[in-house]
Amino acid sequence: MWVFAHRGASGHAPENTLKAIALAIEMQCDGIEIDIHEIDGELIVIHDTWLQKTTNGQGHIRSLSFAQIRALDAGQGEVIPTLREVLALVNGQCKVNIEVKSWATERRVLTEIDYAIAHLGFHNEQLILSSFNHHILRAAKKQRPQTLIGALTASVPINYCAFAQELDAYSVHCDIDFIPLEMVEDAHARGLKVFVYTANEISDIEDMLLLGIDAVFTNYPTRAMSKTAHQ
Repeated sequence: MWVFAHRGASGHAPENTLKAIALAIEMQCDGIEIDIHEIDGELIVIHDTWLQKTTNGQGHIRSLSFAQIRALDAGQGEVIPTLREVLALVNGQCKVNIEVKSWATERRVLTEIDYAIAHLGFHNEQLILSSFNHHILRAAKKQRPQTLIGALTASVPINYCAFAQELDAYSVHCDIDFIPLEMVEDAHARGLKVFVYTANEISDIEDMLLLGIDAVFTNYPTRAMSKTAHQ
C-alpha cells in the first residue's frame, strides 16, 4: 500500500507548504498530495477558498491578487507556494497527486505536468491529476490522453466505480467513511486502483490494509509507513 503525505506532512508542518513537502520527502513517502487553485493565471498550492483557515489573511481566495496572496504567512513564516515550486522541490523523488480545486483550468495544469516531465526529473507515471470535478478530468484526458487521472468521490454510487472507468481513470479516490469492500472489489475488477482519504489513525490504516486499498492519503505518513513496512 502506497503512503501519500496529505497536503505534505501536514500533521507536522503547515499544510501545502514547502516545509510540509520537504518533510514528506525526508520521510521517504511514496507520494505527496497537494491542492491547487488558479489565481491570475498562476497555480497556487492551497486547499481552502477562505484564507483565514490556513493563513494570516482574511476573505475569499479570489478577493486577492496573486501578489497579495504570496505576501501572506501560511504558517511558520511559509509562503503559499506555486505548483512549479512544489514540483521543483520534489524533483521526481516520489509521486505527486495534484488535486484541482475550484477555478483552476486543466490546460494550465497540463502545461505544468509537461514541464515537470521535461525539466524536473519526473516520469509521467509519477504524476496524478485528481478532482471532484469530473468534467475537468474528462477534459484533461481528452487534451492529454497519457495523463493519469484520479476520480474523487465522497459517496458509494449505485454502480460503484463505473463513473471512474467511464473517465478512463487510473484510480478512484474514496472518502474513508464511504469505502465498503464491494466498492474496492468493483474498482479492482475494472482495473482501477483505490486511494483513500484521509487515514490518520492506526486503526483506520489497519482497516485499509485489510480492505486491500492501494494507497492512503494521511497527515501522519510515518504512522502508515510503520504498518506498511510489515506487509
